[in-house]
Amino acid sequence: MGSKKRIDLLDKAPWLKKLVKMRSFQFILILPNLVLFFLFLIAGVIGNPMGSQNIIIVFVWILWWVVLIGILVPFGSRLWCTMCPLPIIGEWFQRGAIAGVRKGKPFGLNKKWPSALKNIWPQNIGFLCLAIFSALLVTRPIVSVFVLGGMILVAIVLHLIYEKRSFCMYICPVGGFLGLYSMCSTLELRVKDPEVCRQHKEKDCIRGNENGYGCPWFQYPGNQTRNNYCGLCTECIKTCPLDNIAVNVRPFASDDKIKNYDEAWKAFIMITLAMVYSVTLLGPNAEIKDWANATFTGEWRGFLTYALVVLSSALAGFPAVYAVFAWLAKVFSGNKEVSFENVFIRYSFVLVPMGLLAWIAFSVPLVMINGAYIVSVISDPMGWGWDLFGTKEIHWHPVLPGWVPYIQAVLLMVGLWFSIKKGHDVGRQLFKTKGEVIRSLIPITVLLIGVVIAFLTQYVN
Repeated sequence: MGSKKRIDLLDKAPWLKKLVKMRSFQFILILPNLVLFFLFLIAGVIGNPMGSQNIIIVFVWILWWVVLIGILVPFGSRLWCTMCPLPIIGEWFQRGAIAGVRKGKPFGLNKKWPSALKNIWPQNIGFLCLAIFSALLVTRPIVSVFVLGGMILVAIVLHLIYEKRSFCMYICPVGGFLGLYSMCSTLELRVKDPEVCRQHKEKDCIRGNENGYGCPWFQYPGNQTRNNYCGLCTECIKTCPLDNIAVNVRPFASDDKIKNYDEAWKAFIMITLAMVYSVTLLGPNAEIKDWANATFTGEWRGFLTYALVVLSSALAGFPAVYAVFAWLAKVFSGNKEVSFENVFIRYSFVLVPMGLLAWIAFSVPLVMINGAYIVSVISDPMGWGWDLFGTKEIHWHPVLPGWVPYIQAVLLMVGLWFSIKKGHDVGRQLFKTKGEVIRSLIPITVLLIGVVIAFLTQYVN
């Protein structure tokens, strides 16, 4: 896509360039999140065990999630990674510095990440495991403490064993879906001129210099064409001596290339889990809710059934359905030169815009139905009866509940339109003629319509 469709924010706003070049920029963003995070952990341990009255549940699983999936990812790519508190303590230990640049070998063993695990399969499995226990995670404060606190400990340990941000790149379950859906974001970090990078031999963005560290995400900006694995840490902006880094505003879903099976399966897993969450957390089926909340109901046999259904659907069921439609896409195209593997992997991108909008649709009732909890818990973060800001007595009440299904339906239609549009773009890269592209899109479009209908049956009734 041409540069005319990009606007470089660093070029248009010199104050922003000056800000992100500051060594303290990321620290300034992370510090308040780190303080809040530890306050949330304290509240989860000693506060009210009822989720709706504890700030760790209300702020993390309602407010943070809605802001993340509804604002930060669509419009800010992996901006959350810029300010995420989970890995930062480990990174400080590893670097031996908080905001400055310390020369010399990083602290710790500084081992290479195992080659066999240089993919997002660990993130896929981690997110699936969290999803299976989601009913506990979003209702039991102490469970959130163990999960979120445990992630900080894991990040510290991995920073002391492996180089750079191996935890963020390969383990963090949040990072997996952020990478996938950041492909749709209207924000990107790219180089202004790849030729400048090719001719520059020092490669400060990789090696680091007195102004900053080499990319902690193992990326080389000079050949970066996707958002997936750029954590927007801004180190390359600081280290580039040729001022060749741009932060662009661009059209929605400008990236469209799924490269490997692990990324394709992330798309399958995420859209399947959007449906699972919709059924379990928003749906009317009490039996499924009882299965998911086994620690409350004692329905452990039902929980096992629930877990097996979730795992089999995300890892095998939906991928098998998709495979049938991908095979039909190849057959309908009439092109025998393009391999089924290529069609299978590349067309899986159509599930990315659809998946992102499905997750946003799922999140709408979280804020419109349960948003009042945010206002009241600010005054009583521990659930002890405080009224710090005079909002404690603002009791639960839904906001325009009748509008919720219509908003969800519109969001799904937007997702469908973008998915079909991007499917056409992918088809043009796969096949030679317009006829082949259009014919291959027929089964893909049928699949997408089926996905939309499945979600609508949950949201509009």
